[in-house]
Amino acid sequence: MITFAVIAVIAIILLMNTFFTVEQQSAAIVESFGKFARVASPGLQIKMPFIQQVRGRISLRVRQLDVPVETKTSDNVFVRVAVSVQFHVIPEKVYEAFYRLDNTDQQITAFVFDVVRAKVPKINLDDVFERKDEIADAVKTELSELMSDFGYTIIKALVTDIEPDAKVKAAMNEINEAHRLRIAANERAEAEKIIRVKQAEAEAQSKALQGQGIAEQRRAIVDGLRESVGGFQKQVPGTTTQDILSLVLMTQYFDTLKDIGAQSRSNTILIPHSPSSLPDLAESIRNAMITANQVNVSTATDDKA
Repeated sequence: MITFAVIAVIAIILLMNTFFTVEQQSAAIVESFGKFARVASPGLQIKMPFIQQVRGRISLRVRQLDVPVETKTSDNVFVRVAVSVQFHVIPEKVYEAFYRLDNTDQQITAFVFDVVRAKVPKINLDDVFERKDEIADAVKTELSELMSDFGYTIIKALVTDIEPDAKVKAAMNEINEAHRLRIAANERAEAEKIIRVKQAEAEAQSKALQGQGIAEQRRAIVDGLRESVGGFQKQVPGTTTQDILSLVLMTQYFDTLKDIGAQSRSNTILIPHSPSSLPDLAESIRNAMITANQVNVSTATDDKA
């Protein structure tokens, strides 16, 4: 029984040291007495017990390393550039990836620092934001050449964040705000200018139309008076032009009073007057017309001379 138990224990130990498994998207490094023997692929694997051992395992999955780099631009502004590097082990170069690099993340971080600090100091702060893709491409190109020899391929390098110093960032925001306020002020002034110009044009057009209307109205009044005077003289023999003008003025006088009295609210102020003063008004109008006619005749005579 003791012998059987010992044999069973030895068999179990042999099995445990003979068979091992490798997970998907990973590889195992098998060594014989400390010397590299082979790379074990995913699945159930066999090794020589006590002679070979699994030295380590390495993942073939895509990894991402975030590297914050603090540097300065060509205009002496310190910025913090965050670079994300995506990479994975080349299946055919598992040996190089496992044995040649002691700390992969540290090596990639050092290369990223070197590239960013060599590229950004040649660019102005404003151009850093516009040329972030160029910086990312430079990081990828540099890392791809270096890391390929170590068994790694660089899939993508991304500049995920560019953050200037807090004071510089506040100053940039103030400059941007002032610029936008200036544009808004110019737009408001232009809008007010257009409104005022349009109002002036409308007012001028309104005055012109109003003047045309008044001229047409006066012309119609003159034509009506002319016809009325001619017809009245024919129907009432012996009447003079002065009598007809006085009658017209009297009629308009009473029409005006009638219109004012018909309004419930009126701002018209009536100065003390008498209908008997209408002949004097007619006399003044007639004298003014005679004087104007004499001036026109005198002017025409001077022009001929």
